Amino acid sequence: MFEMWKTFTLGGIMMWPLSLLGIIAIAVMLEKTFIFRRDANIPENVADLLESYEFSWLELTQILSNMPKSNYFYRFFSTITQNREHPYWWTESRAADEAQIIEHHLSRRLWLLETIVTAAPLMGLMGTIAGMMHAFQLIGQNGLVNPTGVTGGVAQALIATAIGLMIALVSLFGFNYFSRLQAQTLDDMERLGTRLIDRVRLDQHANQETNKINQQG
Repeated sequence: MFEMWKTFTLGGIMMWPLSLLGIIAIAVMLEKTFIFRRDANIPENVADLLESYEFSWLELTQILSNMPKSNYFYRFFSTITQNREHPYWWTESRAADEAQIIEHHLSRRLWLLETIVTAAPLMGLMGTIAGMMHAFQLIGQNGLVNPTGVTGGVAQALIATAIGLMIALVSLFGFNYFSRLQAQTLDDMERLGTRLIDRVRLDQHANQETNKINQQG
């Protein structure tokens, strides 16, 4: 622990804002992990049912009722099932609105990771500049007057740079990973939502044909 603190203090004043960026990045990634595991997964039986087209609306409603109400797939599919009696274009519009809200929720605070990817190396660079300036100040006109101080300044420069790059790399991997999860979730939602909308169209077309037959009869 003492060695870690010693290394931290060698990094200079820029280690404090870099540490703050690191804490923010970790907090965002932990939050995203929790959200995607809790609210962005779809049970296999629901996906299989929608893929088959062979289901009753009552059966689908019962299965959806067993899903957590905070689940994004539940919210999206429920929007379609609740509006299926309206014209299909109305149902599509309501589904698109809900998908947009869900996309906004999934992308919330991802901009922080994207910002940290850029900001952390720049802060590390500022620490590098400060450390090198400190080292050069200790070099007198007649050469080195404080070798230990110069070494400390160089160490400050290297530590700040290394920490800034490490935080940026972790944030970059996190941003790309959660962006991919978001895109995959929305793709699955769009694909299965299209199945539901197609079923709504088929039902409405069948009802129209039935009405025509009854009117002709």
